[in-house]
Amino acid sequence: MTAWKREELDAIQTRVLEMDESDMQYEVERPFPFSPQAGLFFSMTHEEKIDSDRRSIYVGNVDYGATADELEMYFNGCGHVNRVTIPYNRFTGHPKGFAYVEFSERESVRTALTLDETLFRGRVIKVLPKRTNIPGFRTTNTYLRGGWSRGRGFRASRFYNPFRGCHFIRENGRAHPWVDSF
Repeated sequence: MTAWKREELDAIQTRVLEMDESDMQYEVERPFPFSPQAGLFFSMTHEEKIDSDRRSIYVGNVDYGATADELEMYFNGCGHVNRVTIPYNRFTGHPKGFAYVEFSERESVRTALTLDETLFRGRVIKVLPKRTNIPGFRTTNTYLRGGWSRGRGFRASRFYNPFRGCHFIRENGRAHPWVDSF
């Protein structure tokens, strides 16, 4: 190996080490999505969670590059902001496009609702009061009485058979419907 190739190889190795060090610094400086503040929410009683939800708003259509500090500055005119939460996708680490803002007073929520359909970072945001999740309550009705839903409220008759007039042919271990045409 010639001297100039060794020098070039050494230069590449030093650049790689510098990049690794800068990545490690970035990881240290980057806020972790599961912060210790989130632990405080889980240790609250049910009544405290409901009160916190009543002092919070949902902000939809948030720009993916928005930070919690920018949202706090945007809503600070409505009242003192306790916490801004931007949910992230657990697999990709990217923000989901909405946020929650918690205020110190309930009156701040009414003031913040006036910012509905205003521009934030070039996008029209949707501001709504945060709803409280009820444990065990599901909004999707995947299983209705007696069978699976077929969408749009369709409930088949108990005498309805979609395979009436069909014969099944075995092919590659599977049953395939074959309709009689005569």
